[in-house]
Amino acid sequence: MSAPEPRQIPAPVSAMLDPSESRVVVDRRGSTVWHVRTQDAEYAVKLGYPIEATADWPAAEWTARAPAREGAVLQHLGSAAAHYGVWEQGTWNVQPWHTGSDLYALWKPHRTRHGMSRPPVRDALASARALAELHDRGCIHGDVQPMHFILGEEPASATLIDLALVRGATVPQRFDFPYPGCLVHYEAPEISRSVLERGEAEPTQEADVYGFGASLLMAATGWRHVEYPDTAPRAEQRRYIVERTHRPVNIAGMLGWLVNDMLRPDSRDRPTMSEVCKTLEETSP
Repeated sequence: MSAPEPRQIPAPVSAMLDPSESRVVVDRRGSTVWHVRTQDAEYAVKLGYPIEATADWPAAEWTARAPAREGAVLQHLGSAAAHYGVWEQGTWNVQPWHTGSDLYALWKPHRTRHGMSRPPVRDALASARALAELHDRGCIHGDVQPMHFILGEEPASATLIDLALVRGATVPQRFDFPYPGCLVHYEAPEISRSVLERGEAEPTQEADVYGFGASLLMAATGWRHVEYPDTAPRAEQRRYIVERTHRPVNIAGMLGWLVNDMLRPDSRDRPTMSEVCKTLEETSP
């Protein structure tokens, strides 16, 4: 059976942008994203819709509201180019397209599963500054992943994307939803524990720090922070995160020591993102 065709950009959004070119860059359960070019600019267009239950995955309704929630967060943070609205199955947003490579793709040449990885500290510093800036504005990202740091041509510049789960911004109540946890590859133990016990969690800046450490480990080595079966249900994967210690950090030098500190199981023992930036600034050439 062939895969279903991706959903289309809603007609009002297409009329607003008048695209000269568009291509699907993400089409997954609950979300479709396009890279859209217009005569004057480039945009990401995101469409959200509910996830239906399957034998392997529970249903989820929050994915339908996520694009509008992200659009509200972007406007709260000062993005005049961000727009959002509703369509028949959920919500959409339009935001500037950020050209560059994500941290995971960028570090592929440095990735090794044997021996010590030696990725460039400057990339880690640029990414750390982007997350630290969000924290300085009183916000929590809640979904830190290496694919969410886009590094442009300027080596000292990174943009943090996918802000639908951000806490600390003003969001209209009808588009808000409880924090569901994030991708378990980068989830802090206290978040996994809370989701297992209560079905939701309260994100924190300390959990963001853990997620950043897990992101650097994955980007540099290809290893998840905790070993668990690929095919295990999500709840079982979270139990591994709660009950086991993280993998050895095979990253050379001070960056490796710093990742170890960020992955401390007790959130009170982790450095702040300001402290992470300071250490990386002292290490970066």
